[in-house]
Amino acid sequence: MKPVKIGLLGLGTVGTGVVRILEGHQEDLSSQVGSPIVIEKIAVKTLDKSRSIDVDPRKLTEDPWSVIRDPEIDVIVEVMGGVDQTKAYILEALERGKHIVTANKDLMALYGSEILAKAMEHQCDVFYEASVAGGIPIIRTLIEGFSSDRIMKIMGIVNGTTNYILSKMSQEGASYEDVLKEAQQLGYAESDPTSDVEGLDAARKMTILGTLGFRTNVELNDVHVRGISSVSREDILYAKRLGYEMKLLGIAERQDDEFSITVQPTMVKKTHPIAAVNGVYNAVYVHGEAVGETMFYGAGAGEMPTATSVVADLVAVVKNLKLGVNGLKAIVPYKPKKLKTDEQIAYKNFLLLHVDDKAGVLAQITQVFAEYEVSLESVVQSPNTNLDGAEIMIVTHNASKASMNKVLAHFESLDVIHRIKSVYRVEG
Repeated sequence: MKPVKIGLLGLGTVGTGVVRILEGHQEDLSSQVGSPIVIEKIAVKTLDKSRSIDVDPRKLTEDPWSVIRDPEIDVIVEVMGGVDQTKAYILEALERGKHIVTANKDLMALYGSEILAKAMEHQCDVFYEASVAGGIPIIRTLIEGFSSDRIMKIMGIVNGTTNYILSKMSQEGASYEDVLKEAQQLGYAESDPTSDVEGLDAARKMTILGTLGFRTNVELNDVHVRGISSVSREDILYAKRLGYEMKLLGIAERQDDEFSITVQPTMVKKTHPIAAVNGVYNAVYVHGEAVGETMFYGAGAGEMPTATSVVADLVAVVKNLKLGVNGLKAIVPYKPKKLKTDEQIAYKNFLLLHVDDKAGVLAQITQVFAEYEVSLESVVQSPNTNLDGAEIMIVTHNASKASMNKVLAHFESLDVIHRIKSVYRVEG
């Protein structure tokens, strides 16, 4: 049996996992695809770096182009990261008729449509399961499992770092700053955690999921993003008091052919299964018009979970290669993009207000909500010994974003409101 030859770009955490699986599971993989899968060449940053796995040094190169341009190589597995230079590698590989497996969420979020169009032009496969939610097979599920359904909502915890931080804050009452330091020490957060904690990583993943779920070209700028750096211990305490957990959620919703996508800290009812997802784990909830509610849960990162998704994609490519059907499964967006307006986007809201502790204040506040046609689900007022005044917790019924913006702007001008301390979306 002629082996299928692989070129690997990158030998970091995920690349090492890919090598471990291909070498350790070769018999199982060969029986699935009908021939051995062999790593022919590996592009690395530094040849003489010490590694946690033994690799034939003759296979290593510091020149990625030599991997791309090797005529013996059938499939390029890209786990090196980066965007613009990596895009150049991928596009040339496709022009040379090589199939692509990538774990690169940044690349696919920014240039996925261009790459998939190039793949279709050259009848090549591009699979990228590992780019979202690590070991959870969510991309294949959206493409194949929901192919006969119409997806109305995708809601997910798709960043393990922020979920770890919020889980620790909830379980231990710790501050954001303390938990972030701990996450950095454990390697869950980078020394510069901006991409994670400000929601940018999650936004890129939601761009990919939205494009696949709604079959339209979602761009990163279409995602409204708010991170968790302003979430306080007090916010989480009040959330728990009302029966909610705080999660950084990516939420993509569709009504008819118009959609909205957001990433923001969200108070999730404790009875919703996604509220129980803690630590570095990920979960993606998908609501289909026909199937109803489904949820997918598992490890969102790490060497072996992510590498497992990469190798699963590799197996799919090789099976297609054997059948001669490469390039037929690419989902190129075909629907025109129609974003919801602020008048069309509606959800429940939680507000925490610091107000004067005197008669008539609550009546003024509820009058503002009535003026902009926002109805209230619950109102709780309590004195705060640490503040001059009182605090009011409010949960609204579904209200349009436009109406809520008017309410908040009006509150800024009310003398009886000292400060709008917190505003969060509410789900479940």
